[in-house]
Parts: sequence; structure tokens; C-alpha cells
Amino acid sequence: MQTSEPQDPAVQQFASFDEFFPYYVGQHSKPATRWFHFAGTHLGAMVGVTGIIRRKPALLGAAPVISYGLAWFSHFTIEKNKPATFGHPLWSARGDFKMLAMMWQGRDAELTRIAEDARRFTVHEGAAA
Repeated sequence: MQTSEPQDPAVQQFASFDEFFPYYVGQHSKPATRWFHFAGTHLGAMVGVTGIIRRKPALLGAAPVISYGLAWFSHFTIEKNKPATFGHPLWSARGDFKMLAMMWQGRDAELTRIAEDARRFTVHEGAAA
């Protein structure tokens, strides 16, 4: 269950993934942020698979650096927020895969609506506090 005030993602609590997901998408409110995640996750996966196939541990080790590097870059420079990964690493990974699946399905506009709703809810809660 969300607390009554917006908090740092490292301390904000959620009762379930279904409650967390709108918050997660809200942290990716700008399409450019989502597309950096999309590119980073796919590029990192390709580098990781290449590392496995070619038996190159350095490539395998570079995969999460590439994936997280592009994602975090987008948070700090585009979204101007702290990645949800810092406070909720497992739900963030699950949220990222769900978000990417929705993007593959052509549902980026739906993600924008979810993000807008989540941000309105957070602003409303913050104003009431």
C-alpha cells in the first residue's frame, strides 16, 4: 500500500506488483526514457548472448553495464529522477519487462496514460499531505 506522501523510491512501500507497476511507469513518464530502456535492454541482451556464444566473459559482464547505463542515463538526464531500481530491484526488473512487452505490442500510448495517471495521483497525494 502506498504511503500518504510521495517518497523516495528507496523507501516507498507497495503491497503488490500490481500496485507498484503504475508507480514504475510513472517514473518513465517521458517516451524518450522508455525508449532508452528499450534500446539498453535489447543491446545489453545482445551483448550478453554474444558473450555466451563466443565464450567471452567480458561481453557477458558488459551486458548489465550497457543495459543499466542507458536506462540510468535516461533517468538522470531526461526524466530527472532516481531509478526505481534503487529501492525495488526485483519489481523494477519485472516492471521493465512488462513495460518493454507493452512497447513491443505497440502500447506506448497506453504507457503514457498510465504514467500521467500515476503522476496525477502522486501530485494529488502530495498536495493533500
